[in-house]
Amino acid sequence: MNKESLIKAIEESRRSRLIIYITGDRQPFSTKIADDVIPLLNRHLENLGRLQKISLFLYTRGGDMVAPLRIVKLIRSYAQDFEVIIPYRAHSAGTLIALGANRILMGKLGELSPIDPSTTHPFNPIDPQNPQRKLEISVEDINSYFLLAKEKAGVKDEQMVEIYKQLGEKIHPLSLGNAYRAIRMAKQIAEKLLKIHIENEERIKKIVNAVTSDICIHGYPITRDEAKDLGLEIEEPNAVLEKDIWALYDTYAKEMKLGIPFHPSEILGNKEMGEIICSGAYIESNGLSDQFTFKGKVQKAIRNNKPAIDMHLDSQKWERIK
Repeated sequence: MNKESLIKAIEESRRSRLIIYITGDRQPFSTKIADDVIPLLNRHLENLGRLQKISLFLYTRGGDMVAPLRIVKLIRSYAQDFEVIIPYRAHSAGTLIALGANRILMGKLGELSPIDPSTTHPFNPIDPQNPQRKLEISVEDINSYFLLAKEKAGVKDEQMVEIYKQLGEKIHPLSLGNAYRAIRMAKQIAEKLLKIHIENEERIKKIVNAVTSDICIHGYPITRDEAKDLGLEIEEPNAVLEKDIWALYDTYAKEMKLGIPFHPSEILGNKEMGEIICSGAYIESNGLSDQFTFKGKVQKAIRNNKPAIDMHLDSQKWERIK
């Protein structure tokens, strides 16, 4: 089946209307969940009108921590029942979106992830000769540093001030503060999203702790069985629906070459110059399509008497396809 037929089949099976939101993970054309999607998403919702149920078909490796709250509230303003369909990955900010849904429909390969926000250090102590290369700091890395000091090095509570001072000599204190603020924000947003549709405070607390602190491995895949154990409302598709869901994901994966690094030679071949047109993200629904497109050029060159390839991007923007 083609893309349109698959969308129609999934809609009929779910008795819902489908919106597809795919962000790309192909380097160097990867994209993330961000608030620039809000007006585009609203266009699709306006076209669909107010409904009983909307299903968001989602694939993403993450993004902005605040955008999920706006996305969920916007969709819920158009539908009483909101579900997220996850064929494969819905990491970090994608997991936050899923937390705001009445239910999460996960395929066999569907996975959520911990919400582990990171910040950057203005000076990289690992590579001080390269000031442009920022050091990314994970909140869980900071937490694990203190746990290591206590559990393995035997540092007492009264000695933790000194341990903090030592860390502050390597990592800018404002970066540490920013990291702490990021995890507090992630917890608050996760809690707000869950409270939209869950009343049990203990259940909410268990889910929030699991996705923001208890699972300390960044990118750890939370499968549908584990997601159920956490207390999330997880539904498994039947065999026919699972096949259609994967087929729709695979259509986008092949078109966007998800997970496949870009190499200029695939455009150049034997030519001296080639044109780049790559899809970085999609928002689609029945009859409407918005695409985030990278456009530019690659050209063979000689540098230091050696063959090289220059790449230049002329534009990176959302384009209305229909």
